[in-house]
Amino acid sequence: MSGTANSIYIPGYPASNRVPGVFAAINAANANTATVPQRSLILAQTLSTGTAPPGVAVLSAGIGEAQTSYGVGSMAAIAVERYRGLDPVGELWMLPLADATGADPATGGIGFTGTATANAVLPLYIDANYVPVSVSNGDTAAAIATNTAAAIAAYATPGGNPLPYTAAASGGAVTLTARNAGPIANTGTIMLSVLGTAAGQGHFGTTNVPGVTASITPMSGGTTGPTIANALAGLPVQPYDFICCPYADATSLSALQGYLGDQAGTWNWSVQLFGGAFTAYGGTVGARTTWSALRNDQHTSAIGAQGSPSPDWHWAVDYTAAAAVSLRNDPTIPLGGLTQGVVLNVMAPPPMYRDTFAIDEVLLNTGMSTYRVDNSGVVSVQRAITTYQFNAAGQPDNSYLNVNVPFQLMTYIRTVETMLGANFNQSKLVADGSRIPPGSNMVTSQTILYSVVAQYTALATVGIPGVPAGLVQNPQAFASNAVAQNAGGGVVKMLLPVQLGGQLIAIAMSIAFTQP
Repeated sequence: MSGTANSIYIPGYPASNRVPGVFAAINAANANTATVPQRSLILAQTLSTGTAPPGVAVLSAGIGEAQTSYGVGSMAAIAVERYRGLDPVGELWMLPLADATGADPATGGIGFTGTATANAVLPLYIDANYVPVSVSNGDTAAAIATNTAAAIAAYATPGGNPLPYTAAASGGAVTLTARNAGPIANTGTIMLSVLGTAAGQGHFGTTNVPGVTASITPMSGGTTGPTIANALAGLPVQPYDFICCPYADATSLSALQGYLGDQAGTWNWSVQLFGGAFTAYGGTVGARTTWSALRNDQHTSAIGAQGSPSPDWHWAVDYTAAAAVSLRNDPTIPLGGLTQGVVLNVMAPPPMYRDTFAIDEVLLNTGMSTYRVDNSGVVSVQRAITTYQFNAAGQPDNSYLNVNVPFQLMTYIRTVETMLGANFNQSKLVADGSRIPPGSNMVTSQTILYSVVAQYTALATVGIPGVPAGLVQNPQAFASNAVAQNAGGGVVKMLLPVQLGGQLIAIAMSIAFTQP
């Protein structure tokens, strides 16, 4: 193929050159397939034994480093271990928080009565961690309490973290005290025989020890959580796409909503860091819907359950990790599914506490994501939605219903920015309709629009490096309705009618049958 004289643009090569030779200039405009790093960020509390300064975000270097930086058994160290259980390779940052001044830790406990009449195992679960306690025939309540406290103290997770509680025995009672102060541990759990008789344990809630009964005092009394607003304000100016906020109180979530806001936050046109947050709030359906009625944020998604042995903040960490893996891979694929969505490592609620179809429908109409449990007890996301329910006029608005929507928009904007920056950096803008000589580095608004339309078509049909096909759809309509204008002063304005790829949520069938 031949070209007219001077029709090939060689960056930096002067037309006036008279020196002979073979020269090559590198033009990387068409080779740029880089994407913005998609970081996760976890907000979590540290212990005074940790070496990391609170309030300073830092790249996580693994579970062992987290134990040194935040204290063994701290909320932050356990959060890193949980997160890595679902997202072992994603870029993870931590925002460590100190316990608030004057905060009280949550406490709870177990009280035993009776004397064991046979050898047995007490099936104890602390925050869904199985802590078996051996009981011998003739053990008194005081002896069982002593052995239970010792078992709690000796327990370690696979990553080497102890339980986030200390334990002390007195008489026939064991008292648990949270290592981190504040209300975060108020959702901690103490349970017995969670798996029931089918798993060789006693009936749910019983000791499984003949002659011995137990009463559980739930974790409570933790007061004054950390203030996250200042910590968020001090974050480095870089994207954090997946933010885990284990604090579901209104003050914390409002601060996070402001940080991610469209007007003055990371989604503002002049900032464009984007990002989304994931949290959890458990309890009865009434408690969850009452809580969700107070939230209305297109950049936050919440999940929760009633009666789960896993505390709420475990759900928040797992939800963030599972979402990050899926949305990084393809922001258009739903986190839920027809039969199973992304899997969480939390422990399923006992059958009597699991949500029904009717409850799921209520939750999904009030801004709460839902879960499902399969026959083997594995918990997965049923459907992931944002807490956004109403527009600025107070009218129902489903624009941001699916949690995918903000992440699809984020991905599309970033891909367009990358393409435009690579192809039109330092270009000369001329009036529409101008004759553009080859190699002049001149562009019109329509030249730019053509590139945007071509990229949109690729995103809808074949994908581009780093972005699978289907992020957007209906390229013909986009091409017909997209508009670009030279607004003067070197500014090109574009109206881009993006139609995001959809998610398959349900298949409804009408089965018409006849008798043989």
